[in-house]
Amino acid sequence: MSNDDFVEAGQAVYDALLARIGEGEPNPRLHATRRAVELLGDPQRAYPIIHITGTNGKTSTSRIIESILRAYGLRTGLYTSPHLTRFNERIIIDGEPIGDQELAANWADIQPYIAMVDAELDADGQPKLTFFEVLTVLAFACFADAPVDVVVLEVGMGGEWDSTNVADGQVAVFTPISLDHTKRLGNTVAEIARTKSGIIKPAAAVVTAKQDPSAMAELVRATELTESTIVTQGEQFAVVSSTPGVGGQSLSIRGIAGSYDELFLPLLGEHQAQNAALAIAAVESFLGRGSQSLSIDILAEGLATSSSPGRLQVIGIEPTVLVDAAHNPAGAQVLAAAVSRNFHFDELSIVLGILADKDAAGIVRELAPLTGRIYTAQSASERAINYDDLAELVRSVAPAVTVIPCDTLEDAVESAREWSATAPLRAVLATGSITVISEVIEIATRNGWKAR
Repeated sequence: MSNDDFVEAGQAVYDALLARIGEGEPNPRLHATRRAVELLGDPQRAYPIIHITGTNGKTSTSRIIESILRAYGLRTGLYTSPHLTRFNERIIIDGEPIGDQELAANWADIQPYIAMVDAELDADGQPKLTFFEVLTVLAFACFADAPVDVVVLEVGMGGEWDSTNVADGQVAVFTPISLDHTKRLGNTVAEIARTKSGIIKPAAAVVTAKQDPSAMAELVRATELTESTIVTQGEQFAVVSSTPGVGGQSLSIRGIAGSYDELFLPLLGEHQAQNAALAIAAVESFLGRGSQSLSIDILAEGLATSSSPGRLQVIGIEPTVLVDAAHNPAGAQVLAAAVSRNFHFDELSIVLGILADKDAAGIVRELAPLTGRIYTAQSASERAINYDDLAELVRSVAPAVTVIPCDTLEDAVESAREWSATAPLRAVLATGSITVISEVIEIATRNGWKAR
């Protein structure tokens, strides 16, 4: 078969998954995924796992952890969601998105077992396996087939009933927990933390960012019930210093077992420094249960080669265009602080698109101090808020901001670029949802924007 044939085969896998119940409608159950992996011989038990949940920073932290482990010479698997440009990005093996040939081959292998579980669920009057349930089973199979030495596993939503939780993580990592997906996870930070704490398995090493006290209480409770151990950012490990520089920042980190100075992280924002500290503590917990310091040279290599596309990423210059995946108020707050700290624009226009199940007003409140000009648009997602409706919301929340509704995302971002190009030190920021920034990145690629 030619490479083109494999590309088509890889696309066919994605198309088949899209025909199932979508990611926006997760089923709060584990038995269906557990039955599928059981029939496959439990591939998720073929490798140790670092399991990651939280509200913001999961993907960046996951990618940094994976990069450090790979620098140590381990063959890694990385499972994240959603993807930015290609579906294959969700299943990373040894630093590269899974190839279409391998994806298609593993898909063919699991099909009979997926069909069996679908039939059992159907006979029991339950919905068939969802997009995310099947994708998770596929990822476990791909990692076992590779094979890999360790898997960094990002939760899709929540924790306790998320499909990834059929796996047992030796290390459970928690990024900051805040309000998001409240219809499914709970209306308080404590309720959400309780659901997320479900990834803590017996005798696990728990590594957590600094949390709201109510969230921390839930994590401590779950740690005690499972006879696990817990270390907390700000207490057992911390960012000592972070200094912005060209293309990233210089860090000093106090880890659980060692101190690490003069590290370069090619990611912008104080929040990425915090993510790096969390990642380092997670790797210390995995490699030596927190009792052995990491090699400074290997750690430096792992951090220097880490990346997190779509997170305060410069995708165009002349004028500067930034994209960021902030999609809730906490993420928007972190984004606003990072832009203010790392860039010195005279004026910033924002291209904004938000999904209907998000706290749009909260996002706008956090972003409004950055700008006097917001272009509202909507991505191709069926969950996107209509651009006119979003414009009205922005006007009500931030009446001092000029609002320009645009009927396509491309019109919005090109209009913002034209405005920014008319004066020095103007820039564009596209944000509000991952679906927005993935489309803006595609627009930038297609139109040949100058980029770093």
